Amino acid sequence: MRRLLLALPFALLPLAVAHAADEHDHEHGSLGAHEHGVGRLNAALDGQTLELELESPAMNLVGFEHAATTDADKAKVAAVRAQLEKPLALFNLPKAAGCVVAMQELESPLFGDKPDADDDHDEDAKDEHHHDHSEIHAHYQFTCAAPGALKTLDLATIFNTFPATQKIQVQLIGPSGQQGVEVTAKAPALKF
Repeated sequence: MRRLLLALPFALLPLAVAHAADEHDHEHGSLGAHEHGVGRLNAALDGQTLELELESPAMNLVGFEHAATTDADKAKVAAVRAQLEKPLALFNLPKAAGCVVAMQELESPLFGDKPDADDDHDEDAKDEHHHDHSEIHAHYQFTCAAPGALKTLDLATIFNTFPATQKIQVQLIGPSGQQGVEVTAKAPALKF
């Protein structure tokens, strides 16, 4: 299954390159890799295994990207982490599919994880363009007793829970093939 998710970005590379070209002017040369309001979801359904990888700027989920130092910020980070630790509710998976969480991993500098080496910046924090772009990564693997009941993936709960998320770029591999689609709060569902 891990191989399947790793192959997903390459399978949809032409879509990503086209999208990156469109976004190039909006991001300081980062080709849209970190855009507030925009999350990314890789989804793969292979037999009874459903794997979901959600990546989002922390701004979309907690409302800030700096290290949580105040009690209010720490409480917000803890609340968001608690919500992410309930993926069955967050992804609104149909009960008929009989999905159970087989594995979940949450990573973010806000959760106390060490930032990636490429996220490190010079100590010149006074420069407006040198600030951390904290991301939150959530990786879930589900085992589904009746995967045929997974007709759609409804992301409405994510948009309702995290209203700063305006759109999610989804790359999906399922029984009907692969697709790349952008979902919004007004159209939050896609078909497998």
